[in-house]
Amino acid sequence: MQYKKKIIENLYKISSPERYTGNEWNSIQKDWQSESLKVALAFPDVYEIGMSHLGLKILYHLINREENMLAERVYAPWQDMEDLMKEEEIPLYTLESYHEIKDFDILGFTLQYEMSYTNILNMLDLSGLSVYADERAEEDPLVIAGGSTVFNSEPIAEFIDLFFVGEAEAFIIELLNKYKDLKAQGLKKAEILKKLNKMPGVYVPSLYSEDYGEQGEILALNSDPGEKDRVKKQVVQNLDQAFYPTDFIVPYRDTVHERVVLEISRGCTRSCRFCAAGMAYRPVRERSVERLMELAEKALESTGYDEISLTSLSTVDYTEAKKLVQQMTERFSDKMISVSLSSLRVDKFSVELAEEVNKVRKTGLTFAPEAGTQRLRDVINKNISEEDIYSAARSAFENGWSKIKLYFMIGLPTETMEDVKGIAEMAQKIRNIGQEVRRNTKKRMRRIEVSVSVSTFVPKVFTPFQWHKMDDIETIIKKHDYLRDNIKGRSFSFSWNDPELSRLEGVLARGDRRLSKVITSAWEKGSRFEGWHECFEPRIWGEAFRENEIDPESYLRERGEDEIFSWEKLDIGIPKSFLLREYKNAHQEILIDDCRFADCHGCAICGNFEVDLELVGGRTNELQD
Repeated sequence: MQYKKKIIENLYKISSPERYTGNEWNSIQKDWQSESLKVALAFPDVYEIGMSHLGLKILYHLINREENMLAERVYAPWQDMEDLMKEEEIPLYTLESYHEIKDFDILGFTLQYEMSYTNILNMLDLSGLSVYADERAEEDPLVIAGGSTVFNSEPIAEFIDLFFVGEAEAFIIELLNKYKDLKAQGLKKAEILKKLNKMPGVYVPSLYSEDYGEQGEILALNSDPGEKDRVKKQVVQNLDQAFYPTDFIVPYRDTVHERVVLEISRGCTRSCRFCAAGMAYRPVRERSVERLMELAEKALESTGYDEISLTSLSTVDYTEAKKLVQQMTERFSDKMISVSLSSLRVDKFSVELAEEVNKVRKTGLTFAPEAGTQRLRDVINKNISEEDIYSAARSAFENGWSKIKLYFMIGLPTETMEDVKGIAEMAQKIRNIGQEVRRNTKKRMRRIEVSVSVSTFVPKVFTPFQWHKMDDIETIIKKHDYLRDNIKGRSFSFSWNDPELSRLEGVLARGDRRLSKVITSAWEKGSRFEGWHECFEPRIWGEAFRENEIDPESYLRERGEDEIFSWEKLDIGIPKSFLLREYKNAHQEILIDDCRFADCHGCAICGNFEVDLELVGGRTNELQD
């Protein structure tokens, strides 16, 4: 059923009604033909966050180019809209056609962040669907999910019918066509799910279970007879041949990223031991300069944006970075179109590249030393030196930047208060370098500003640190207090994460299916939008854990070397033995090099997936000079 008239009549009652109207430039409205497979793409956060998510953009346009399919968007409503929907009896609907979610064949959630899980439940409920998969009716949409946190989807396994593991553009159309065919045969949902589970990258959680011991440890991972033991992630082998949209939807309101986003590469082999994405999205694959220039031209013409963001896990590691930036600035600078880099390494090459892209307009520079001492940077395999950091900062100031933002983590394995002290000392030294440059320059230069942002380290699955214990609240607060006391003054700003929120993220990140009851309880008590600091209520979550007799500390503890993990039902291509070896290397402060330009370290991803590194510039570039 459509609710357009009723919705439009009532939107004046809420703030930010443009979140809920649709009809943006480049949005796609297809005819609702009975034979079409109808997919509602759901993002469990507000419109302006979801509209900036590249994966959702790719899926939206990829599905809509199929003649026998349509895809429409739906985002999590803010509290005032949720209240209005309940008051006026309006179910959750999509922006393109204003059809309620129950009219769709498939409801597909993007999993970006553990703290959006209660929003998933809320969106299911607002759609008139049971939050638990085994309680939904035959005629209800199939609920599927995929994205960056799919690599441990166990805490929400009770809510989702099917997970897709890996890079969706590799296989999603084949999966949707298979579902359409099976549904046309009149099969029951359970039969359809069993057949879909035979497909690569598909994980149907109802076909798997876990055995627990008296202490809550996992004794065994089980699969139903005839089902695969592990689900192998899917990988796009050639990015130049992969689908990529250029007709991005242009929203009516400000969003997080108001620009053309070009994914120049995927994967990273820097081997930072804390980084989940660096492990999960291997191997490195790069788009050619020619293809990127073609995409940029089309996207700018289609959207009217005046900025291009070059994005990847490590943008300056793109082997033709200098050539690409030079070509883009030459092609677009006369039109006052700027180029930005989504991530910089802490070295002079990054600053030189940033200087090239900021010929059109100057923006701030952000560096991520991650740790305050060389010892701890070696533990996490950051592979940058003190000299690299201070040299990059000096180069930035000498090239006219007056604002630098620094990212650090606290709570990393083996960290001591000396390492925390090193964060403050590094910030002060960079400030001093900036002030020295400003005093000695003949150019007009703004006041030096150093922004320090500190997040609490959360151990993530499929990383060498998945065994590590997370800091307790008292320790986190002690470190925050020290840094607040020692990073202050007119030149500094200091920000940090809520320690209780970080600890909750830590529980969910390495959680199992028993947490579904906790998530449900927290949602029933009103928990929503935990990622927004004004919405997070630790009290609610504390009650939810106690009511379900689950101790969150059991998920934050140090894990045994031989312990079975709930996420081992999935296969990302990197063996557990490699991760454990890297965990031990961390404690011995042993560094390993980037395998793009060094010997193979045995992560086995290339052999396990029969792929190779796709480097457009070959295995040598400016980064080695």
